[in-house]
Amino acid sequence: MMSFARLPRVVFMSGVAALLGSPAVPAHAVTIDWRTVGDPGNAADTTGSPSPAGAVADAFQIMKFEFTNQQYTDFLNAVAATDTYSLYDTTMGTGPRSGIEKSGPGPGLWRYSVRPNMGDKPVNYVNWFDAARVANWLHNGATSSSSTETGAYTLVNGQTSGLAPARNANAKFYIPTEDQVYKAAYYKGGSTNAGYWDYATQSDTAPTPVTSGSTGIGSAGGVLNLANYKDAADWNGQNGNVTTVGTNGGPSAYDLYDMGGNVQEWNDLTGTTNSSRGLRGGNWTDFFPEDLSSSSRNTYDPSFANDTIGFRLAALVPVPEPSTYAMALAGLACGGYSLFFRRRSDR
Repeated sequence: MMSFARLPRVVFMSGVAALLGSPAVPAHAVTIDWRTVGDPGNAADTTGSPSPAGAVADAFQIMKFEFTNQQYTDFLNAVAATDTYSLYDTTMGTGPRSGIEKSGPGPGLWRYSVRPNMGDKPVNYVNWFDAARVANWLHNGATSSSSTETGAYTLVNGQTSGLAPARNANAKFYIPTEDQVYKAAYYKGGSTNAGYWDYATQSDTAPTPVTSGSTGIGSAGGVLNLANYKDAADWNGQNGNVTTVGTNGGPSAYDLYDMGGNVQEWNDLTGTTNSSRGLRGGNWTDFFPEDLSSSSRNTYDPSFANDTIGFRLAALVPVPEPSTYAMALAGLACGGYSLFFRRRSDR
């Protein structure tokens, strides 16, 4: 397995409305683990789909784990008291594999909380526009006053459907392109002509479906070949379910988890304005292992969402620091906490 430098978590302060004179929301810190995808200028793969794929000119950062329900809850509590842009899908509170509840007397006073056992599971029922607004929020400092409409992407007139805009040139955080996702998942790393694995677990052999009792964290330098698919992770009364991020076993060569199975993730295809956006990686319902492989890809309307779709973001190298304003608030906020990923006994 290739070696790489571990970078510090980047903490973004949210839920600071109480400091700004708005109704009180507990101060939470959204903590994201990033990993560097290096080997810039690597050769493309001509054996997968699309062909060629995976060539990326520059190093970039990408989230080690899928965006979780806890992280998305903190985002909602920062910006969606009114929820002008429909960032909350009501199925998040009712679907058996979803993890966020909404409460409050009405617009302007909506509050959000994580459902039991679901905080460290990947958020689902998020469309491409939701992910783009998270990127904008992070780009602008990740506070309760940070815009979700401009920054990484320019969303005009509260856009929630139609053509997905291209990423802005100065974007600090963004939805990765398909080439970036392909490289992060399947490239062997260590040089610019290292070749590609068929699966994101550093393997050409199909991963074993993870079950509710499986342990997916490699030990003593070992790499396990597990993924959440085939409805195999039965827990919480469900025949197949999402699982805790990072526990499914077999990181990519760049130490990224769940790039095969759990939930499929949005990507920006070529990064241009278009009526569709990409999804890769397969999900917990997929029966055939090939759906998790480098030969499988999907395109969907960017306004589409269901319980098999989530996302992770990419960023510049090095990861941009939070804004000075956000860092100042971090020193003032009381009761704040950092979201760290914990391994759970449940799945």
